[in-house]
Amino acid sequence: MLGEGLETQTEPSPETDEEFAKILVELRNTPRNDLRQKLVIAGFADKPYGPDQQRCMECMYFLVHRKWCDLPELSVPVEPEWRCRLWRI
Repeated sequence: MLGEGLETQTEPSPETDEEFAKILVELRNTPRNDLRQKLVIAGFADKPYGPDQQRCMECMYFLVHRKWCDLPELSVPVEPEWRCRLWRI
């Protein structure tokens, strides 16, 4: 979907815990099997993003050997070079 040009909400990135929590609530209200909407809300990009070129590979939720985002509200397969706006170290 990302390779086909799916437009996602890459901005704004949450700067506070409250902003982060608001995105999580939106994800919780999304049907569990609606991968497209999860990608949109989380703001996934299929390449490094931002001035720091953030990638899933450096995110605390990334499971390296599974190529998986372990954030419970997402729980989706991801590639190491991707990035979402819920990125955390």
